[in-house]
Parts: sequence; C-alpha cells; structure tokens
Amino acid sequence: MDSLPNTFNPNKRLKEEFVSNLSGSSMMEIAALTTIIPILILLRHSVGSHRAVDVVSKKNDDAVVGSKGWAAYMASMSLDFLLIIVPIILVYTVLAEWMYIWATLLILLLLFSIAAKRFGSYSTLKEDPFSIRQTFSSYRVATMIITCVCILAVDFTIFPRRYAKTETYGTGWMDLGVGSFVIANSLVSRQARNISSRSWKTAIQSASPLIILGFARLLSTTGVDYQLHVAEYGVHWNFFFTLAAISILTSIINIPTQYSGILGSLILVGYQVCLMHGLNSYLLSNERGTDIISQNKEGFFSIFGYWGMYLVGVQLGNFLLFNYHSSATMGSNKWATIRVWILSLLLWLLTVIIDRHVERVSRRMCNLAYVTLVLAVNLQVLAIFLLSDFLPGSKTSVLEEAYNRNLLGTFLLANLLTGLVNLMVETLFASAVKALFILIAYTFSTTFIIGLLDYCGIRLKFW
Repeated sequence: MDSLPNTFNPNKRLKEEFVSNLSGSSMMEIAALTTIIPILILLRHSVGSHRAVDVVSKKNDDAVVGSKGWAAYMASMSLDFLLIIVPIILVYTVLAEWMYIWATLLILLLLFSIAAKRFGSYSTLKEDPFSIRQTFSSYRVATMIITCVCILAVDFTIFPRRYAKTETYGTGWMDLGVGSFVIANSLVSRQARNISSRSWKTAIQSASPLIILGFARLLSTTGVDYQLHVAEYGVHWNFFFTLAAISILTSIINIPTQYSGILGSLILVGYQVCLMHGLNSYLLSNERGTDIISQNKEGFFSIFGYWGMYLVGVQLGNFLLFNYHSSATMGSNKWATIRVWILSLLLWLLTVIIDRHVERVSRRMCNLAYVTLVLAVNLQVLAIFLLSDFLPGSKTSVLEEAYNRNLLGTFLLANLLTGLVNLMVETLFASAVKALFILIAYTFSTTFIIGLLDYCGIRLKFW
C-alpha cells in the first residue's frame, strides 16, 4: 500500500487492481444483455396505465390537489423503480449466471404481449407516426439507467468481473458506456437535425461546460485520492474531455449531414490503418513519457475513433428521426423498425468479421471493431424499443420522463453519489446482501431526486 495513512481512500491500490487486467465476456452475452434491458422497460409499459402527466399538471391548483398529485406521482415512480431498475440491478448481480435463461423468458413474454395486442382487444389501436421520437427518448433513458447502475456496481464483488472494462482487447459490457453516450448524443444532435453549424468561437463556448466538468472531475478525484485506472483514458484525461473534443471538432469542421457518415467512415478506416501500422503498440504500451500527449495517449488518440463514430451516428439520426421526407421515418413505423433491425444485424456481422480478421475489439483504442460493436448494440436496443407499436399500454413511464428531462443532471448526480459511496464504504469487502442494499438505496436516491426535480418543473441546464 503506497497510500498515505490519512488518505480518504486507503484501499485505492486494491480498488484499481480490482478493475484492471480484465478480458471481458463474449459477444453473445453482450447481445443477450442488450436484449434484456429494453424488454424490461417495454414490459413495464404494458403493465397498466401509469402516466401521471394530468396529475402533475394540476399540482399548482391548490394544496389539496397538489398533495394528491405528489402522492400519485411518487406511487407511479416507485412502481417504475420496482419494475425497471430493481430487475436491472438483479440481472447485473445475483442473476448474472442465469442471464441466458432470463433473456429467453423475457423474449417469450414480449412475444406473448405482442400476440395479445394483435389478437386481443388491443388490435384496433392505431400506429402513432410520431412514436419514433418517444422510442429515442426511451433508448437514451435506458442508456443512462444502465450507466448509473454499473458505475457503482462495478466496485462490488457481486458484479461479475467479465462485465467490467477490458484492459486491452475484448468485449466488456461497461466498455460500451462511453461509446453509447456518443451515439445517443449524435442521433439527436444539431447536425442530425440539419441545424446550421456554429462558428469555432461559439463551438468552444458551447463545449466549455464539458471542459469545466472535465477539470472538476480531475481536481476532485485527485483531491480525495480516488482510484484511477490509468489505462482507461490516461493520467489526466476523462470522459468529459472526449465529449468536448468531439463537440468542437464537429462544429469547426462543417460537413453537410448527408456526407457526415462518409467522412466518419473515412476517419475510422484511416485511424484503423494507423493502428495496424504501429500505433496500437504505442497505445497499449505501459511506458509513458513526460509530455501531456504521452501521459494521456489513450484519451488523445481515441478521439479519432469517437469522432468518426459520432459522424456516422449523425447521419443515422438524420435518416431515422429527422428526415421528414422519408416515408420510412415518419409515415410507417413498421418499415422504420425493419430498417433498424437490418442495420443492427449487418453491424453485428461486420463486427464479428473485423474482430476476427482485422483487429479485435478494443475500447481503450476505440478501434474500428469497437465502433461497429457500439453501433450494433445501440441499434439493437433501438430496434427492440421500436417494437412498442406492437405492444399494448403506454409508450413511456413516469420514471423515463423524469430521467429524460435531466439526463446530464442524472449522470452528474450518479457520479457524485458513486464517489461518496466509495469513500464511505469499503466496497471490496461488502457482502452480497450489503452490496445489493447499497445499490438499491443508491439508485432509489438518484431516482427520487430526479423525480422531485421533474415534479417541480426544474431542468438542470449547463449550456
């Protein structure tokens, strides 16, 4: 132990070793996990009527109605928590060894629900041509929920090590986190909506909150001697710096939306060629120089991969969501669903081919195989959510609406609570029961606070 006796984090070295030198799980398991989470949310939509919009809108009428509105809102939120977040926690922990069984059972339940709508009393329900936008919201919320659960769960022994981030090559479930954030942002970005690009000064101003958050994270983790896996981004780099770099590059280099996918593909292929000609050896080496780039080589060079991924996501978002002249997008949700399923399957096939014959998946370098894997997984989640048109019930839940209105606020709150738990609890030595209790309390606290903000009409905007 090289930590100081009075450090905030006496087991820093043990915690860093706990998440190091891991090789991930199989692509089949990744695909199964990708199936479970959206189906859980879809099945919640099918259980009764649970939207509290009308109740919430009345909360300012008078004290009595407001009281009833709050009670109804929290009742719906609590039920959503029990039927969505608690099962997700269980899937990632005590039920992980039976994951394929649960995936099969949930798929059968989903098919039964679809059949019930088609042949039952719900068969007369009409398709909502604008439900694709709600589907995108559910997809983004699902990404956030998974992230919030995993960033703390990974610090407990109850969380399978194969789900944690890989050291060099491999497909760990948590490897998908940062890539999924990039895709989720690109699909609904300014560029995807065909909004004119900003000047470089405006772009830097817009990215400044992310830069500030990046430095805030760096200073706070250093100040409390928080555990840091250097091989993830480097010594000083973090997730917020990557998002800021992507935002600035995309705004400065103005490319028409219809060509963004082509440019993104060229960047990804060119970056992969560089990796195969020696750059990968440099990035995977444990040797670091004293200059800022060498100290943060993973963070700096992976920008090319994430930027290319973002540009491809921009064109996909424009094609699937904002291309109003496309009958597949706004006129026929069924045809849009088919297209997303086809794209997802093709990207899964492409990932397998690249992984076997070009270079294995590596989140650390953000290589081509990693980008296609992230795209395949995210489109699979989106494709499953698009099945909501074939299911009875609502298109959303109170919990999803609350998270969707404060996505970045939710992420920052989850990171803050995760840090507090790690500084207050010896997560490595927590029993399974204690770990489950902490995870449930942590996610409930996050959900309650975000729900309270939503009920009061407060949106946390940082720019």
